[in-house]
Amino acid sequence: MNTKVLHTVEFDKIIDLLTEKADSEPGKKLCRELLPMNSLADIERAQRQTADAAACIFRKGSISFGSNRDFSFTFGALSIGSSLTAPELLHLSSFLNNVQRAQSYGLSEAPNQLPPIVPAASPEDEEGEDSLFDLFDTLCPLPHISSEIRRCIISEEEIADDASSELRRIRRAIGQTNDKVHAQLSKMVNSTHTNYLQDAVITMRGNRYCIPVKTEYKSQVPGIVHDQSGSGSTLFIEPTAVVELNNTLRELLLQEKKEEERILAEISAQAAAHIFELEANARTMTQLDFIFAKASLAMDMNATRPIMNDRHYIHIRCGRHPLIDPKKVVPIEFSIGDTYDMIIITGPNTGGKTVTLKTAGLFELMGMSGLHIPAADRSELSLFRDIFADIGDEQSIEQSLSTFSSHMTSIVDILRRVDRDCLCLFDELGAGTDPAEGAALAISILNFLHVRKIRTMATTHYTELKVYALRTDGIENASCEFNVDTLQPTYRLIMGIPGKSNAFAISKKLGLPGYIIETAREQLSQETQNFEDLLAELEENRKQAQKEKEEAEAVRLRIQRDEKALRDREKQLDEKRDKIIQKANEQAREILEDAKKKADEAISDMRKLGKTGDMKSMEHTRSALREQISSKNKKLQKKKAPAPKGKLKASDLHVGDKVRINSMGLTGYITSLPDRSGKVGVRCGIMNSKADLTDLSLIHEDAFGNTTQGKASSSYSLKKAFSQKGSSAGSSQVNISRSSGISAELNLLGMTTVDAIQELDKYLDDCRLSHLSSVRIVHGKGTGALRNAVQNYLRKQKWIKSYRAGDFGEGDAGVTIVELND
Repeated sequence: MNTKVLHTVEFDKIIDLLTEKADSEPGKKLCRELLPMNSLADIERAQRQTADAAACIFRKGSISFGSNRDFSFTFGALSIGSSLTAPELLHLSSFLNNVQRAQSYGLSEAPNQLPPIVPAASPEDEEGEDSLFDLFDTLCPLPHISSEIRRCIISEEEIADDASSELRRIRRAIGQTNDKVHAQLSKMVNSTHTNYLQDAVITMRGNRYCIPVKTEYKSQVPGIVHDQSGSGSTLFIEPTAVVELNNTLRELLLQEKKEEERILAEISAQAAAHIFELEANARTMTQLDFIFAKASLAMDMNATRPIMNDRHYIHIRCGRHPLIDPKKVVPIEFSIGDTYDMIIITGPNTGGKTVTLKTAGLFELMGMSGLHIPAADRSELSLFRDIFADIGDEQSIEQSLSTFSSHMTSIVDILRRVDRDCLCLFDELGAGTDPAEGAALAISILNFLHVRKIRTMATTHYTELKVYALRTDGIENASCEFNVDTLQPTYRLIMGIPGKSNAFAISKKLGLPGYIIETAREQLSQETQNFEDLLAELEENRKQAQKEKEEAEAVRLRIQRDEKALRDREKQLDEKRDKIIQKANEQAREILEDAKKKADEAISDMRKLGKTGDMKSMEHTRSALREQISSKNKKLQKKKAPAPKGKLKASDLHVGDKVRINSMGLTGYITSLPDRSGKVGVRCGIMNSKADLTDLSLIHEDAFGNTTQGKASSSYSLKKAFSQKGSSAGSSQVNISRSSGISAELNLLGMTTVDAIQELDKYLDDCRLSHLSSVRIVHGKGTGALRNAVQNYLRKQKWIKSYRAGDFGEGDAGVTIVELND
């Protein structure tokens, strides 16, 4: 990759932005050294790492690598056995703590275990894996080294007393000796030698304790003179009484220093034993810092991962130049390399032509460097061997080159080095010289590139190049839109339509007399005028088509909103229907439980009355029970619908219509039309019946498509059941006392829990009527589900005296013995 293009398309400014995102100096160094790669696999790997790092930041927040630094000198010292200083060891501890945090951050959502050998995965399979997992997993925090450093070293200037027992002993002795020296000197300063002293203070000279003595009293204070004041009136004397103590203190300080050096050497040796892990940590942390800097830059730019290919195909969707204010930049869309390999962009000055070229070149360099691009997803970039750009004014006074000469020098160099694997960007090709000759040269250069299928984008004002693009297959015109009314460019790139310079329109808007403009127009050839008129007509048609497209899009969005509202409404109705059904089921269950309770009480009463033979009381109990059930039915029945205005006719009914039998309060469906006697076949639940045509009301389906009549029907069935029980119970005393016909054992083997409980419930009712006091329920062992269901049922029945598992010889856990109340 030639380095000139990096500056031409301002890739170096992107590198500056990337460098600011890195936390550590080694990471910043990697950012500054970033260049486009020439391997599609390497590019895909870098893009994947950037995407995974951005996903980590989005899910878990940012991570800092600031404790990473250039440890080359530190690791070099450890490798040769040298001791590190306290500050160097503290930096190393901080780095290891950062490694620990980074590993915890990276592996927090990773699987607990990975197989020891992972087979090579296809690109499709690799998309589901985290490309950063291995980097985080290879980090080695060495917590014992970090904690040992923190235990022994308090700050850059202080070693902890607990670093070793010897250091603690030495420092304790230093403290005691200091106390003795201060006590002796304080006695001399405050009492015995007060008159001889210049000041009543204790001072240090040459790391030894002294007192300031007046020169004339030198003989009165025996000791060693260490210093003299500037005026000569004061001598700093170490009294003889503390010389030995100072000597002892000096020796202890030397021992302290030696012990501190031994401690630092010991910790350094521990770190040196893990030099390879430390060096690997530094490399990995630097790499992670670099990757997360790319991800942070991508998130700031609202960038996406481009699809990379090696087909020399570029497709940019809503691309935004990353160096322009996001609030002002206008997205552009274009593609090259599919149906055409060259784009010629025309339009007025300051309309965005050059920005489009730089955006294309910059996106390519960013994508090939593993950076995401500020464009919509599914944008595509290609791998190119090199990118050449001739953009801007390269006039050189030192080399005596004019604008045209400098451009032509650059173009000559490009044509000599370019091939099919390159991308070329030309700004104002052929400008700076005679327009006719410049246009001819530009066409010849573009044709040279077009014949060789070299991907090329060029900007121009020449009409000849617009015509060349229209007449040549594989070359596409494009233009930068300009608003003539406001005299401002819109910066929108329009593919397929050549642009106008709009010189006449702009001049007229600015106040140039019309006759001058008409005279200028006469200077144009008829062919040129026709071409410009054609461009104007195309532009007008394009605007009209764009307007219609926007209107159609607005209609489509409105339809989508309406459809969503309908779906939401339907969902609400479904939820409401489910709640109604659930409530109805709950009420039905309560009715059944209440009916069961009443039936149990009635059976118990009838058993008692059966012994006394009081048939009148039994009939009274049965009647009271039927009245309670009828009362329940009346409460549950829906109010009768208002009678229809017109009489229901046979022609109004169809098989399958939903109707209500008014006299019974039941709802059903027509199964057969009225016969000669006016009887209509109606199916209510599982019951088929005949109802009179005049007793029917036609029901129209509601919003849910059904009605909730289950509760009344259930109550009706219960009423019928209880009536039958009451009738049979009141028929004769012989039917109540039928113990001879009821077995004392119930076999539930092979049944489901639901069927078994139903059978058990019926059996126990019969047992109670038959005055059995003890029965045997056979349910088997198996999984224990049937046994648990039976015992759970028995536990809830108040009229069960007791129950237990069978003993040895009774069937063990495969049976349950039930004792019934009298």
